[in-house]
Amino acid sequence: MRNKLDNIGIKALSGEGITRDEALSILSLEDHYLLHLLAWTDRMRQTFAGNTIDLCSVINARSGGCTEDCSFCSQSVHFSTGIGTYPLLPVDTIIESARSARLCGATKFCLATSGNGIRNDKELDKLCTAVKRIRSEVNMGVCATLGTLTEEEMIALKAAGLTRFHHNLETAEAYFPKVCTTHTYQDRVEEVRIAKRIGISTCSGGLFGIGESIEHRVDLAFEIMALDVDSIPINFLMPAQGTPMADVEPLSPADSLKIIALFRLLMPKKEIRICGGRTTMLHDLHPLIFASGANGMMIGNYLTRGGREPGKDLQMLRDLGLESATTL
Repeated sequence: MRNKLDNIGIKALSGEGITRDEALSILSLEDHYLLHLLAWTDRMRQTFAGNTIDLCSVINARSGGCTEDCSFCSQSVHFSTGIGTYPLLPVDTIIESARSARLCGATKFCLATSGNGIRNDKELDKLCTAVKRIRSEVNMGVCATLGTLTEEEMIALKAAGLTRFHHNLETAEAYFPKVCTTHTYQDRVEEVRIAKRIGISTCSGGLFGIGESIEHRVDLAFEIMALDVDSIPINFLMPAQGTPMADVEPLSPADSLKIIALFRLLMPKKEIRICGGRTTMLHDLHPLIFASGANGMMIGNYLTRGGREPGKDLQMLRDLGLESATTL
């Protein structure tokens, strides 16, 4: 098996790419070969991204009340989760959160809203104002994950200074109906394509540990590769009580690292960013996300959950001989 891993690593490092069968073999790898795999993915990260880790942060700018039925989401009206709800936050509140994130080392700030899109022109104007002020007053790149947007809304946000549009595919097309029924997988793909068409940097990845098979994980990875997005967020399920996925069996830390490694092997030059669930799923193996190929990480709180204290993440980077990016 070590020889097979070496052949896969050589191919990936050269840019030749790996096959679907090779991708499946990575995810089904016996755990005692994990460190041999990570030796290759760590080499790939250093070759293509160096030792700089890009940090981002997110704000839940509008919470709850979402009419979509994504079965992992605590903000859906279809499930009783007890999550707090509130309308779009004041612009000043958003700006202060961005300033705090910048002080913690983040160079990118993501505006996230629950629901299936921007509700009216007033909200669009408010979001555009927030984008402009973050760019001019806080000196951060601004990402937005706002549900389904029209091309006109994306153009307005781009004109305001939006630097990246985020829209996860979540899982493979074959498994997507198990995750959501109120919109389709192709709806999500089309949103990413619209952003690419108008020239906005794109961020799209998935959520793992939601009952999907390793074949589904490979399917998603190849679909993301075909979309040619700039940044790939990898999330691990943090089960929310009241949702249909509250009792899904969690992934092992080793399997979680294999998923990160697969994305690095498939896309050597892309930004692989580890986001939700990285500490709860990976436990003591959490620092190995970088050896598995990650060169980006979300710091601070998540949408509806508290996150790890940013100072601990910055210390972890220093302890590993890594540094955080300073430019947008």
